[in-house]
Amino acid sequence: MLPPNSPKTRNFYGRIKGKTLKPAQQRYMQEDLADLRLSGVSPQDNPDRHTVNPQAFFGDTRPLWLEVGFGGGEHLVHQCARNPDVGIIGCEPYINGVAMLLGKIRSAGVENLRVYPWDVRDLFDVLPDQCLERAFLLYPDPWPKLRHHRRRFVTPGYLDPLARVLKPGALFRVATDIPDYVRQTLAEVPPAGFDCLTPAPVDWVQPWDDWLSTRYEQKALREGRNPHYLTFRRDDNPVRAAANG
Repeated sequence: MLPPNSPKTRNFYGRIKGKTLKPAQQRYMQEDLADLRLSGVSPQDNPDRHTVNPQAFFGDTRPLWLEVGFGGGEHLVHQCARNPDVGIIGCEPYINGVAMLLGKIRSAGVENLRVYPWDVRDLFDVLPDQCLERAFLLYPDPWPKLRHHRRRFVTPGYLDPLARVLKPGALFRVATDIPDYVRQTLAEVPPAGFDCLTPAPVDWVQPWDDWLSTRYEQKALREGRNPHYLTFRRDDNPVRAAANG
């Protein structure tokens, strides 16, 4: 019997495809994705879920960051351009977002980026412990209905494996315009093995120094919703980190 969190048994919720891709986007998908896609991560490429060597992603020992659900990819490309010595991985199941990212990569000419165009849990399955130095969760799907809150990223099914693959002291940044998402984030993230660096409401209003406002944030501002910026640090206390991780 397959375990309940096996890639073959666990559920995925959310959009996978939107409008028909434009011809240029179709070309990006055909010409560029194969070279940027992480190998050995998907259940098809790695059915036995063997641990991968993350140094193989870029062929060296550079620091690795992760953005979960990169939307249209503008923040991901921005961080790549600002941090050319860092390898940044983007996970996004929404194929239209992946196509938009590929177009931005062509325009910006960044080379320190890899893509996994599906569920980030596939990546968590095969990464070794403590291999990532930063993670971003920016304007995730809010799942506003109470019965759907268990689908949010800030739940143990996502946070526990995230904590496992982050190095002690690694930063985890969360941006959202949904007050209840802030509530759940503050309630769920610290018990997973993180220290909250932004515990008070006054801390939530200031974006990070290297922040690039995304199209999702601009939509929220137009509709009268306020952005919130939360920062957590992976617990660097070995005893407490082991207990929580």
